[in-house]
Amino acid sequence: MKKNESHRRFLVTGGAGFIGGNFVAKVLSEELGEVLVLDKFTYAGHRATLSGWEGHRAFRLVEGDIGDRKLARQLLLDFQPTYLVNFAAESHVDRSIESADDFIATNIVGTYALMDEALSYWSDLTGEARQTFRFHHVSTDEVYGSLGATGAFSERTAYAPNSPYAASKAASDHLVRAYERTHQLPAVVTNCSNNYGPYQFPEKLIPVVLLSALEGKPIPVYGDGLNVRDWLYVEDHCDAILAVLAHGNVGETYNVGGRAEMTNLDLIHTLFDCLRDQADLIREHTEYPTDIDYRSLIEFVADRPGHDRRYAIDSSKIQRELGWTPKENLRTGLGKTVAWYITHLEWCREVLKDNYDRRRLGLEKKAQS
Repeated sequence: MKKNESHRRFLVTGGAGFIGGNFVAKVLSEELGEVLVLDKFTYAGHRATLSGWEGHRAFRLVEGDIGDRKLARQLLLDFQPTYLVNFAAESHVDRSIESADDFIATNIVGTYALMDEALSYWSDLTGEARQTFRFHHVSTDEVYGSLGATGAFSERTAYAPNSPYAASKAASDHLVRAYERTHQLPAVVTNCSNNYGPYQFPEKLIPVVLLSALEGKPIPVYGDGLNVRDWLYVEDHCDAILAVLAHGNVGETYNVGGRAEMTNLDLIHTLFDCLRDQADLIREHTEYPTDIDYRSLIEFVADRPGHDRRYAIDSSKIQRELGWTPKENLRTGLGKTVAWYITHLEWCREVLKDNYDRRRLGLEKKAQS
């Protein structure tokens, strides 16, 4: 996607969250088009993520729920988007284990309502506007379940979700596919591997490890720490989404992976190496000591219920058909991520304030009173 396509309009749901916020920044910084963000501002979606774009001529922010049909209808009619990119989702597996209510409400019911309004909007379009409109649903590799020691998920892998979160995303993926097949809604789906990078809410592994290490606090490692994930730098993911919007085929699914498999334990040790490499930056921007034995902070804890052993993405389809490949390897991407968190601790404090104390969630389902 190029600057000469700046007449494009992006309606981005969940744009104050981690991946959505990075996507918004990319579109605006590269002058790819106008952006309207719709975000509910749950604990993981925060205005601070988008504060740098306030007052930008091509940016508008609306607080609201994707399940609010009246609001979605009005925004579609007023903004006339070229692309509707749906990042809005509850995404933390541990939270879904404690209670799946919000995951069902947002990831399934909300996606359905949003998509149904998008279908009505698109059905009334004509000419180029009808031809170029896309509903892009952003999903996860967790819908595929767990892998053994070898192999990788492809677009043909059967769905086998193992957590309430993954099941809710699988359901929404199926709804999007059904609407494309039944109603010809011009929709595409991307399933990505584990993202990391700036603005990730500090409940996920990498920011939890970084903040705990800087503060000299225990770092919980689930089970034996040998669960394997494929790691994808968030900006590479945003590039992939833009490639799919510009050149992807309607009705297709594209898997997006970073080609960077690593066990959780090895990832944590790599983060420690990055922190040591950036000791000068820590001293410049923080009050934290740099002589901590980070490895001594590791604390093995009870494993997550239903914890998938291994994920790996085969992203050959998007590479072959659309020419996308990740620009960052795991070490360069982690280096950028560590530097960002060291220099943005105020953002971390702001989003954590009154929201989350970084305690462990998801050991068991809460009893209903």
